[in-house]
Amino acid sequence: MIDTRIKFRHLHTFLEVARQKSVMRAAEILNVSQPAVTKTIRELEEALGVTVFERDGRGIRITRYGEVFLKHAGASLAALRQGIDSVSHELFTTAPPVQVGALPTVSNRIMPRAITLFLAETTGARVKIVTGDNAVLMEQLRLGELDLVVGRLAPPEKMTGLSFEHLYSEQIVFVTRTRHPLLDPRQSIFERLKDFPVLMPTRSSIIRRSVEQFLIANGVANLPVQVETVSDAFGRAFVSSSDAVWIISAGVVAEDIKHGLLATLPIDTSETKGPVGLTIAADAVPSAPLSILMQTIRQAAMEIMPNS
Repeated sequence: MIDTRIKFRHLHTFLEVARQKSVMRAAEILNVSQPAVTKTIRELEEALGVTVFERDGRGIRITRYGEVFLKHAGASLAALRQGIDSVSHELFTTAPPVQVGALPTVSNRIMPRAITLFLAETTGARVKIVTGDNAVLMEQLRLGELDLVVGRLAPPEKMTGLSFEHLYSEQIVFVTRTRHPLLDPRQSIFERLKDFPVLMPTRSSIIRRSVEQFLIANGVANLPVQVETVSDAFGRAFVSSSDAVWIISAGVVAEDIKHGLLATLPIDTSETKGPVGLTIAADAVPSAPLSILMQTIRQAAMEIMPNS
């Protein structure tokens, strides 16, 4: 148990006396009286139950017990200063921005709410958000160019040296414009899929393998007309103006579906569900702004995806 009688002033005074090897010089630096320094050291010794300084001629020297305590007292004050610095608003404003990589599914659905919550904390810290292919974002994370990636869990072989925290699960959907021919319930969707352009995730995309396995399981081995893209802006525009079918993570088009701008084909894709979460370097110690941002991302995920 830590003796609650030991205060910051005890440690500060002890370290200064140890440094100066003189109560008088320590008192001058601390801008207090010599009796005050002597009293503080006596209080510390009483709390510790040992003597930390002893007379040495006209001066003083640190005892063996004092030497042992010196190491830990110094480390404690250093840790405290680091803790104060880590939550200093002044340092937040001058520090490099928190760099976050977010897959399109997260950028569209989770990050707007998370950033709103983060800004409400008024930390003054800057945030840079980039989107892109999962493989590219993970490589940037490994190189230290990103502090955090928010997206689907990468394959095991890609997770060496990284740490993943699950937030929610998300499935793949087949999206079209409203009034698309395949929305007719009399149609056999998988048999007719080859008759329409299909927008597929790129081969390096985290969901590509799941899409291919799902199609094969439903008798679709080859798609003669397909476009590969991770651009949600292109996908949204192309599908809205054509008969194309867009195979994409549900989060990317959730708002479009909600507002009736796009439609999902009546296909049970629940087996394509995959974990979405936070990925950071396994040995990383998140800064205070990054820690706060991760907290707001967790909260946003709980609000928007409460049952996933």
